[in-house]
Amino acid sequence: MQKYWGTILALVLLFSCKDNDTTKTKNDLQKPKKEEKVIVKHYGFNLENFKVHKDTVKNGDSFGELMLKNHVDYPKIAKISQDYKDTFDVRKIRVGKPYLILKAKDTSETAQVFIYENDAINYTVVDLRDSVTAYKDKKEVKYVEREASGIIETSLSEAILAQGIDYNVTNNLSEVYAWTIDFFRLQKGDKFKVIYKEKYINDSIYAGAEPIESAFFEHNGRPIYAFAYENDSLKNIVDYFDEEANNLRRTFLRAPVKFSRISSRYNLKRRIKYYGYKLKPHKGTDYAAAIGTPIIATADGTVTESTRRGGNGKYVKIRHNATYSTQYLHMKNQNVKKGEFVRQGDVIGWIGMTGNTGGPHVCYRFWKNGRQVDPLKEELPQAEPLAEELREDYFNFINPKKEQLDKINFPEKIEEELITLN
Repeated sequence: MQKYWGTILALVLLFSCKDNDTTKTKNDLQKPKKEEKVIVKHYGFNLENFKVHKDTVKNGDSFGELMLKNHVDYPKIAKISQDYKDTFDVRKIRVGKPYLILKAKDTSETAQVFIYENDAINYTVVDLRDSVTAYKDKKEVKYVEREASGIIETSLSEAILAQGIDYNVTNNLSEVYAWTIDFFRLQKGDKFKVIYKEKYINDSIYAGAEPIESAFFEHNGRPIYAFAYENDSLKNIVDYFDEEANNLRRTFLRAPVKFSRISSRYNLKRRIKYYGYKLKPHKGTDYAAAIGTPIIATADGTVTESTRRGGNGKYVKIRHNATYSTQYLHMKNQNVKKGEFVRQGDVIGWIGMTGNTGGPHVCYRFWKNGRQVDPLKEELPQAEPLAEELREDYFNFINPKKEQLDKINFPEKIEEELITLN
């Protein structure tokens, strides 16, 4: 009998243990797990480990003074100034630029890290802990493709802004078509479509627009496609070509000032009231703009003159090749010196009123084979065409982009108004 009671007792204990284990397992499953705290880093640092001071550079601020105020030893300041000039030139911190100082959380509140924002994306870190070091980094950026279109009623910039597009896209679009469209003569009803990418920091903070990837512009009823294509991978050169692989670039820009107006054209029969209506040929094209507006080189070349003389005022002259030269008069100041090589689009000076002038403008003069001519009537030479061996790859590259452009609709409201007007 004792033998049977022993077996029964063992079975009871066994099932009892299983029930306890099952209960324990169920309790474990029902018990909420403790969530691990997510550490969010900014600029690569956990800001909770520091006392954070955020500010912008003020007039009179210098890196050295900011560091001394935050209890950094002079030898560390000197090391950054001397050993890290290429990474962080302490002399070039600019008023208005944001910065962070990460301080120790003890009573000393000594600066541990200095973070300087070069722009919305790029920043420089000066790590003052232990051995001093400095390095550049950038915030994580998200790129979002955007399609946009518009119909011009008054100006390109208004048509761009009406679609809620970054104003900088206006500049980008004008640069794409700078050689093929005269933006001083846009017509009501001209149309455009663009595809480009917008940059966002932390998925929400807008950080600007990337260069245009592809575009369509209908000017005076003439459609012109433009596709960005890297035609020289070794030099990372990107040009814009149309749907037939023609380069949209010319060796010369149409104008030396962006978004200006022509106040006086090339005119060999001009008579001026100031000189008693005497015949006074005007061998330049005047572009009126506000004082200080940048003047750009219309083509690559070497500066042959950068001086001031008589009625020309301050001016720059550039020799582009054996055939062409250009001159830019009445500058407020020059930005280049004689002998310098400049690239197309480089700022060579600023609009002013030096010399004989009744208002702020640049007089743009154009020489061909040693004779001054009207640049607006010249058939300017094209840039180098796309290499034959790249054409097949180019057409395969642009086909889906052209299809995407063709599917973009123009704003319906403006389309209806134009139909009604016609």
